[in-house]
Amino acid sequence: MNFDGIWTPVVTPFNAAGAIDFEALGKVIDSLIGDGVHGLIIGGTTGEYYALSNAERKRLFDAVAEQAKGRITLMAGINATSTEESLDLGRYAKAAGFDCILLAAPYYCQPTQEELLAHALCVDDALDLPIMLYNFPARTGTPMSFEFIDALKGRPNFQAIKESTGSIERMHTLTQEYADQLQTSCGMDDQILEFFTWGARSWVCGASNFLAREHVALYQACVVEQDMLKGRQLAQRLLPMLNLLEGGGKFCQYIKAGCELAGLPVGPTRRPLLPLNEAELAAFKQTYEQLIAHRS
Repeated sequence: MNFDGIWTPVVTPFNAAGAIDFEALGKVIDSLIGDGVHGLIIGGTTGEYYALSNAERKRLFDAVAEQAKGRITLMAGINATSTEESLDLGRYAKAAGFDCILLAAPYYCQPTQEELLAHALCVDDALDLPIMLYNFPARTGTPMSFEFIDALKGRPNFQAIKESTGSIERMHTLTQEYADQLQTSCGMDDQILEFFTWGARSWVCGASNFLAREHVALYQACVVEQDMLKGRQLAQRLLPMLNLLEGGGKFCQYIKAGCELAGLPVGPTRRPLLPLNEAELAAFKQTYEQLIAHRS
């Protein structure tokens, strides 16, 4: 499978009563497809999967598959605290028509590398779908070591890795020494130009929920056209927003605020995450307005 392009980890809209707003979700899906993103991820961090019940996550899989109607590639985030729940979610997503899965380390329990390997192999054996690994130890508590990646050689379903450690050195190693095994996808938005410069062709980017056109344009310049000067100019325009998202400590809240400003209201985040305060919202709005003022 080709993981090239802009992959949007889709937000989960909520209504005033706190339930999933499927009508709003449909509008987000149609907007993203219309703006030319290359794939949708349902059940990622940006989608607040950790705050959803198992039943809600399955309803999202069904709703998105129905809304997309084969128009775009779908990836299912199946991370959970146990292998059994990941398998349950993965089987459901596969039956719903999803094309591939996003697999992170089970969070909170902090498995050893041996246990993480056993988990990954079990998922692969059960689901037999293309897999993008998701290395985000700051969230899961468990890194995906190079020894772990080495142990996956010979397993063709492990095809990509979303790298979210922030380590430029590790990104260099992945793009230069593991390119024949795994496609590297940028998972640190404020490092996207560095990822593209070193050969990455994939970007999993939460802000594409409300700035899809800018993200697609940057990918087009750097990866398709191989015009790094143009790409740098586009990245410079995006960077204040990406820095705010990565450094603000309220990633999901900012993404949902961005959707609101872009005319795609998706409601609040679920508690314990609280809405942005007035000062945070004002600073975010200023950054957003400065960015879109440059739209042609």
